[in-house]
Amino acid sequence: MDINEISFENLPKAVAHLVKEIGEIKLLIQNVQVYESKELSIPIGIEEASRLIGKAKPTIYALVRQRKIPSYKYGKKLYFFKEELLEWISKGKKKTIQEIESEVLKYNHNRNKDYGRK
Repeated sequence: MDINEISFENLPKAVAHLVKEIGEIKLLIQNVQVYESKELSIPIGIEEASRLIGKAKPTIYALVRQRKIPSYKYGKKLYFFKEELLEWISKGKKKTIQEIESEVLKYNHNRNKDYGRK
């Protein structure tokens, strides 16, 4: 349906068309969310975790012992979840010089604004 065709007479058709389109979009979003949750919630072993985060198995064992990496143990076997490992990696992000400068400017701006009130 073309947007230029909408008039008072064909408003019910336009609304029906929009409802149908929204239903299709919702269905697509639900399918993507189901796929992502199924893919990410499957536990992985140490071999795959090692490949995923790019660390050797002994390093991973050391991180687990130090409780620095999210892990699960069932019996003698270690398990990990991809989404938790990826989140763990993202928490170690080092800020760029531009990000640091931006934070300094923002801090100084807020500090000067607060100083002016006193």
